[in-house]
Amino acid sequence: MVADVIQLDADAKEADVASLWATLRSEAEAAIVEEPIYASLIQTTILEQRDIWRAFAYRLAHRLGDGDLSRLAVRDLCLSAFAANPPARLNVVRDLRAIRDRDPACRRFLDPFLFYKGLAALEGHRVAHWLWHEGRATLSLHLQSRISEVFGADIHPAARIGGGVFLDHATALVIGETAVVADDVSILQSVTLGGSGKQSGDRHPKIERGVLLSVGAKVLGNIRVGEGARVAAAAVVLHDVPPHTTVAGVPARVIGASGGTPAFNLDQMFGDGI
Repeated sequence: MVADVIQLDADAKEADVASLWATLRSEAEAAIVEEPIYASLIQTTILEQRDIWRAFAYRLAHRLGDGDLSRLAVRDLCLSAFAANPPARLNVVRDLRAIRDRDPACRRFLDPFLFYKGLAALEGHRVAHWLWHEGRATLSLHLQSRISEVFGADIHPAARIGGGVFLDHATALVIGETAVVADDVSILQSVTLGGSGKQSGDRHPKIERGVLLSVGAKVLGNIRVGEGARVAAAAVVLHDVPPHTTVAGVPARVIGASGGTPAFNLDQMFGDGI
């Protein structure tokens, strides 16, 4: 049964959540004036919802439902996951803030909430991850498949992903079963966090806080990318990456320091170029 009221845990930043929710509602009201033809969807998705998690659940259900599961069933799964897992629901808010803070194309919270498939894929994964650990593998794998079909991102339900993560575009993103992504990581399109063979067990990468994985980067095997590292576009990483370094090439090698927190500044440029 879905809890009637989702309670914040004691250490939640209630004021921050309330402020973001108020801003999102204000942006939604302005968008109705800007584009009346979209008023019905915005009204039902945001303005008629009690809180931001119900709004996320409704939006995810609208985009992921009506395949083999109804929208109502997907909405209830999302609400159950958010109610039962306080860290996951708080990460939803951190993820939305991460996009607004890091993406220069993002002009308001409303845009990623309604349209960014990277955000939708990530929050859908959080629901699938909860189902996986509840022993409901069939439903979790269904959601994985549906997320891949709709958003083009294939994330195994068992993969562990922290908060404040920015999946930019998310097209052709693959994250394997035993991968771990820490807080405050930015991952661009066509990135693979994969295994390196047919071995079983712990076989996927561990990505530490503040890492930037640039376009087309491939990180293969049970290796660690250290805190604040930067993996260049199209690099193929086969060995551990030291913290606060930049790696590039096939196979990747260290070419210098990363500087600052790459996940925040999204700086993919290095060297003198051509």
